[in-house]
Amino acid sequence: MSNGVTIPRSASGYDLRPLRGEARERAAAKLSPEERRVLLEHGTERAFCGTLLNNKHAGVYACRLCGLPLFRSDVKFESGTGWPSFNAPFDPAHVLNIEDNSYGMKRVEIRCARCDGHLGHVFPDGPPPTHLRYCLNSAAMDFFEDGRLPEQKTAD
Repeated sequence: MSNGVTIPRSASGYDLRPLRGEARERAAAKLSPEERRVLLEHGTERAFCGTLLNNKHAGVYACRLCGLPLFRSDVKFESGTGWPSFNAPFDPAHVLNIEDNSYGMKRVEIRCARCDGHLGHVFPDGPPPTHLRYCLNSAAMDFFEDGRLPEQKTAD
């Protein structure tokens, strides 16, 4: 509780209050031009160029803008598409699904539930048990090896 207001939290305990205004701008000031293009302008990095594509370490992938954990390394798989791919989010409440009809295609965009940063897209052609393929931009995420936690940039 903050100032008598209940803070919305995910099942995994993370603060899900929207990161907006000055707090979001402070976090965005630390982004590179490519990270801004992807996260804030809904861009996509080129296939097979992302820094996290071949990462095989155990840990957590978090939103580069606000630090919200997005995916665990144990659900990452090689999709052959050129982007880091996962079959389930860290916590379903951490990822928003948004209908995306751009470029003459019908897709589902995924965004960070806290800061609304563009992460990538989700497709129904992944491996069991979910049969989902969350296709992510490396520029949208930071990786934290087991034992390290991402700094949380929240609405406070």
